[in-house]
Amino acid sequence: MEYKGEGAKGVAVEIRNITKSFGDFRALDDVSISIEKDEFFSLLGPSGCGKTTLLRIIAGFETPESGDITFDGNSILHLPPEKRECNMVFQNYALFPHLSARENIAFPLKLRKMNKDEIRRKVDHYIHLVELDGHEDKRPAQLSGGQRQRVAIARALVCEPSVLLLDEPLSALDAKLRQNLLVELDEIHDKVGITFIYVTHDQSEALSISDHIAVFNEGKVLQTGSPYEIYESPSTRFVASFIGDTNIFPCIVENSVYDNNLEEWLITVQIDELGSTVTVTDYDDIEIGRRLYFTIRPEKIRIVGGERKLGENSFSGFVDEPVYSGYQSKFFVKLDNCTFIKVLKGHTTYLDDGPEIEWKDRVSVSWRAVDGYLVKEEWSEKR
Repeated sequence: MEYKGEGAKGVAVEIRNITKSFGDFRALDDVSISIEKDEFFSLLGPSGCGKTTLLRIIAGFETPESGDITFDGNSILHLPPEKRECNMVFQNYALFPHLSARENIAFPLKLRKMNKDEIRRKVDHYIHLVELDGHEDKRPAQLSGGQRQRVAIARALVCEPSVLLLDEPLSALDAKLRQNLLVELDEIHDKVGITFIYVTHDQSEALSISDHIAVFNEGKVLQTGSPYEIYESPSTRFVASFIGDTNIFPCIVENSVYDNNLEEWLITVQIDELGSTVTVTDYDDIEIGRRLYFTIRPEKIRIVGGERKLGENSFSGFVDEPVYSGYQSKFFVKLDNCTFIKVLKGHTTYLDDGPEIEWKDRVSVSWRAVDGYLVKEEWSEKR
């Protein structure tokens, strides 16, 4: 009888006030995160920010100094790793080099002394799930990096855990293969229907694959939300700068007026680095005099050749450095007051004579008030 993979399903994971130090280094500082059942959740941040430490605490390889972790409301911290209903895919895959792909996948089932027929059915199911048919008898050295990663995922899934922990599993692969395997990983998640917790420092990976993301820095969670919320509405200057590319400036709120047509507040802020005021919309009225950060994404800025007024939030300058990438160009524009601003322009039509805007060209840039964003983080003169 064919095995259908009808094992454990995902659980809701609650991380409550977890703190962990290594000597004088505080790796995690009062971290709390709620992860819904069956979702694909990413822990995103730079190297050394604490995300892998948290993953290892969930797995049972590290013990926190305080806090709790629950699966469906039940604490797991008192359980040894093998009793936690979660498995981990490591960055280096940790495969046995002398065993075939099939034997690597079957290994945890043999430790559980499962009967041979059931092992065969389950292993066949997961080999097919990760699309390794025809490669099951090869050893790791005979497999590509992507195939080794699939073996590691199948081995982690074969015991049908409630939670799969993935510690930067794609970091050793080249960029194009990473993109392909991201799609496959998302498909695997949809098929097995369990909770995935994915650690990465790559913003594009997290944005493209996650249901929700927690952004880490220096042992703290700075923001949790959907990819859209994290990208469009960053809560801190670090999140705005770390997620994708952006232009960000300290500003001071000068005026706030409700716009009935937009059904939003139209905020005027002074930006010393631009030597000008700009307008930006916000859902809330903001107190005059507040010192916040204004951010505008490069792809939301319009750029045209020549020197002309384009409407609201319009500036002139010249192209200091163009970077052509085929489907788009990135321009580092030096404004007339010597401030640099980054602009992205997509190439949606055939360019018979190359890009319209080139190095040293005079240009005008502008953006709509609704496309900017005010980061509600205060700054001081000592920043």
